[in-house]
Amino acid sequence: MDVTLTATVGRPTGSRPSNRLRTEGHIPGVLYGLGQDPITLAVNHRELRQALTTDASLNAIITLTVDGTDELCIVRELQRHPVRNDVTHVDFIRVDVNAEILVEVPIVLEGEPKQVLSDQGVIDQVHYTLSVFAKPNAIPNELVIDISELAVGDTITVADIALPAGARTEADPEEVVVVASVTRAEAESEVEEGAVAEGEAAEGAPSDESSSDES
Repeated sequence: MDVTLTATVGRPTGSRPSNRLRTEGHIPGVLYGLGQDPITLAVNHRELRQALTTDASLNAIITLTVDGTDELCIVRELQRHPVRNDVTHVDFIRVDVNAEILVEVPIVLEGEPKQVLSDQGVIDQVHYTLSVFAKPNAIPNELVIDISELAVGDTITVADIALPAGARTEADPEEVVVVASVTRAEAESEVEEGAVAEGEAAEGAPSDESSSDES
C-alpha cells in the first residue's frame, strides 16, 4: 500500500513554537539519513495517524513530500507526552530501496494451546518484537508464531521463527520468545502435593528404633 504524506518546512524551533504547532494540529519533526542534511519540518497530525494505521504500522514506507521533493522514508521514532501519550515529535529517516534497514517487527501468536490449557498452564510471551534487517519492499508487517501444539515446558526461540524471503535477523537464535509453563498456583499445588506425599512415605517407613529392637 502506498503511503504518502506532505510536510511543511522552515518551521521555527523551540518549545513555544512547537507547542503552537501542536495546538494547530501539526506535529514537529525532522527528516535525516543517507548522508544528507537534516530537515526540520512539520506534518498534519491526522494525516500522520492515517499513514501509520496501515497493516505495516510504524514500519510503513512513506513517500514524504518535502518542499516539492519526494523523499522515501520510514518513521524511526515517535516521541509522546509522558501523561497524555499524545505524539509530540516525529523522526523520519530516509531509506534506499536497494539497501537493508533495521526495523522492529511485531511478533503475533496464533492458535489455541489446548494441551497447555488442559494442564492449567499459561503462555508467556517474552518478546513482542524482533529486530529484522530487510530492504524496504521486503519488510514483513508481522511475524506469526503458531502455539497450538505447545505443551507445558516447551519454548519457542528466535531460531524457530520463520522469516520471509528477503528478511534476516542477527538476534541470538537461542533467545527465548515464548514459553509454556504452569501457573504459580499450579506450581505451588504440585509442591504441596509433593510435600504431603513425602510426609506420608516417611510415616509409613520403619523407624530406626523399631529396626534395632527387631535385631
